[in-house]
Amino acid sequence: MGRRTRGEDERTTSTARETDRNDSARATQDYHRFIERRADMAEANPKAYPLADAQLTITILDIVQQASNYKQLKKGANEATKTLNRGISEFVVLAADTEPLEILLHLPLLAEDKNVPYVFVPSKQALGRACGVSRPVIAASVTTNEGSQLKQQIQNLKDAIEKLLI
Repeated sequence: MGRRTRGEDERTTSTARETDRNDSARATQDYHRFIERRADMAEANPKAYPLADAQLTITILDIVQQASNYKQLKKGANEATKTLNRGISEFVVLAADTEPLEILLHLPLLAEDKNVPYVFVPSKQALGRACGVSRPVIAASVTTNEGSQLKQQIQNLKDAIEKLLI
C-alpha cells in the first residue's frame, strides 16, 4: 500500500462528513415519521399531561437532538431529577408511553416546584433516538449553558411548552 497524498485525505474526510450528515438527516426523517404515526395511534395515559401534539413533538425532539450534540442533555429519570434539584434544568421532556407511568410522575411535581416547564411526548423510543441512544428513554432534561448557540431555540420552546400548561 502506498501513502495517501494530502488531497486524497481531504477528499476522504469530506466524504465521511457528507455521509455523517446524510445519516443524521435520515435519522431525523425516520423519527419524524415515527412520531407522526405514533401520535395518530397512541391513546395516551390521561395522567400524561401536557401531551405535545405531533408538530410540537417534532420540534421538541429536534432540540433534544441538538442539545445532545452540544452536551446539554441528561437522559433518564434519575439524571433529570438531579438536574431539577441542582437548578440547572431548562425544561424536562417525559415519555407518555412509559409503563408504569408512575415511575416518572415525581418529575412534574418537582418541575412545578422549581418553575421549570415540562412536557410529555408520545414515544419513549423516539425520545431515545433523539437523545442519541439505541434504548428507549423515559425522561430527558435539557440543561443550561451560558454560551450556548441553542439559547434562543430553547427559550422559544419553553414558551410553547408553557402555553400548553395554561
